[in-house]
Amino acid sequence: MLCPYCSFNGSNVLESRDAREAKATRRRRECLGCKKRFTTYEEAGGVDLKVVKKDKRIEDYDREKLGRCLEKSCWRMSTDEREKMLDGIEMELLNWPSVEIPSKEIARMLMNRLKKIDPVAYIRFATVYLDIKDVKGFERLIKGFNGGKKSE
Repeated sequence: MLCPYCSFNGSNVLESRDAREAKATRRRRECLGCKKRFTTYEEAGGVDLKVVKKDKRIEDYDREKLGRCLEKSCWRMSTDEREKMLDGIEMELLNWPSVEIPSKEIARMLMNRLKKIDPVAYIRFATVYLDIKDVKGFERLIKGFNGGKKSE
């Protein structure tokens, strides 16, 4: 396990416990190199979800990639809150009628949750995902969020 701080390949496990409703194991670790502490999650593999990108390419679903995306938008949210949101999205993905899920549906799931929980994070994510390049596009996004009402 590489340390996220110094990339040293060695750590001690300080504590282990069930996480994500016993679907994963949360491990608190201490790097043998820099002595900083970090958390890892161990999950059983096996669900082979595929993401259909805008250009019709198909990629393997990657929880960590979605997590990084969420982290950039929701930096004020705690790690546990982000993990719960990811868990909810994954449950929705696992119940999807097909193993191939359009990326726009994953983004929709994420934006629906963000809109309710953290409107600023929603705007940050939507600005990037919807490829908003100018003030007019940003204004349309805000108007859509407010249901057409002017923001003050």
